Amino acid sequence: MSHFFISAAHKSSGKTTLSIGLSAALRDRGLVVQPFKKGPDYIDPLWLSATCDRPCLNLDFFTMQREEIEHGFAAAMATADIGVIEGNKGLYDGLDLDGSNSNAALANLLGSPVILVIDSRGMTRGIAPLILGYQAFDQDLNIAGVILNKVGGSRHEAKLCNVIEHYTDVPVVGAVHNNPDLVIEERHLGLMPSNEVDKAKGKIDLLGEAVASQVDLQRILDIAATATPAKTLEPESSTISETVEPVRIGYARDKAFGFYYPGDLQALQDGGAELLPIDTLHDQALPEVDGIFLGGGFPEMVMEGLEANASLRADLLRYIEAGGPVYAECGGLMYLARSMTWKDKTFSMVGALPGDVVMHSRPQGRGYVRLRETGKGPWPAAHDGPIEIAAHEFHYSALENLDDELVYAYEVLRGTGIDGSHDGIVYKNLLANYTHIRDVAGNQWTKRFLAHVRNVKAGQTNSTRGEHA
Repeated sequence: MSHFFISAAHKSSGKTTLSIGLSAALRDRGLVVQPFKKGPDYIDPLWLSATCDRPCLNLDFFTMQREEIEHGFAAAMATADIGVIEGNKGLYDGLDLDGSNSNAALANLLGSPVILVIDSRGMTRGIAPLILGYQAFDQDLNIAGVILNKVGGSRHEAKLCNVIEHYTDVPVVGAVHNNPDLVIEERHLGLMPSNEVDKAKGKIDLLGEAVASQVDLQRILDIAATATPAKTLEPESSTISETVEPVRIGYARDKAFGFYYPGDLQALQDGGAELLPIDTLHDQALPEVDGIFLGGGFPEMVMEGLEANASLRADLLRYIEAGGPVYAECGGLMYLARSMTWKDKTFSMVGALPGDVVMHSRPQGRGYVRLRETGKGPWPAAHDGPIEIAAHEFHYSALENLDDELVYAYEVLRGTGIDGSHDGIVYKNLLANYTHIRDVAGNQWTKRFLAHVRNVKAGQTNSTRGEHA
């Protein structure tokens, strides 16, 4: 199983566009390409999934155990020809001083050769000590090649290649010239998601063509072939119990909402859920469901359209007030608030949560989160004793004008959540938090949510908690 790791000296070097382009170029060669993304990102995986027509798997030291990362990697690679792993930030960046959760640590764990992307604008001879330093910093790491990005022209390319060849032993496997047509538009949370880009396929194809003409794909394939093979897995029996009662779970999937981990959706299906997409901009009523999952996204970008669909908002509010089980994260929480304000414009939202969303110019919560459950959440407990959850958040909005007597499911140990101390508003059978949680070995939330849905369906859950005016 061939695979390689795309990393960079620092963020915003072009890792994502090159990862998309490489994946598209390899796909166009007839290869089955399996994409991976380090960290808890949603947007880059949306692009990589669209490129490869396969779910992009997040590999994250903070929320996953090392054995779990290896197992997930091997399972995804079992039906692929080649794996493309996109890093986050810089090659050696990470939470810990010892680099145990860095990109380099992940590449070493998986035995992946590293292709280092370097933003070469304004650089000539200085590129050599940069590469030499990155090699010397971790001599166990295999930096197998360099792709020069945003090159100023053929003369600039020649100078860079001559310097690298003279001073280092790292081959230049590609030089992508600066071209504004290759840039994917950015906004406050990063790249624009592919589910919002009407011409996403055209952009992916353009990136694939640019990489195919400016990167030595055969050299990339040769490097990937030197990777440590993914671990062989024992075949697993079906995870779906024959005795599990099937349930119908509606989930928002449209231009406003698209931040879902593919593994979480699969875990819901494995747990007996039929997933029914809901278009919050166009569907006039909820489908017949037993529960609802509202993931993250960019509702602020289409808040006028969300307000305009008054019939769906009213239907959702009636569902929540009647005790229907709902789980909402970040963008989903924003949608359930009374109103949303951005750029001096305010629009009405669902009104299930007693607060108003206000967008800010700077992040209000960003990075990894650690929560401790208060015991007041609506879902069945995973086990006796305190339950702590490793997760992440990234939001430019804040909830204002909140009721004083809110019930919270989580105490925030690290991060921001709703007010710096709490997250997870509980109202009847609704749980809504800014934190994005993930179904992993240490937090199998989908099982608990589905158990809650089945309990509500059977009339075994109290739906009067967290009442507010």
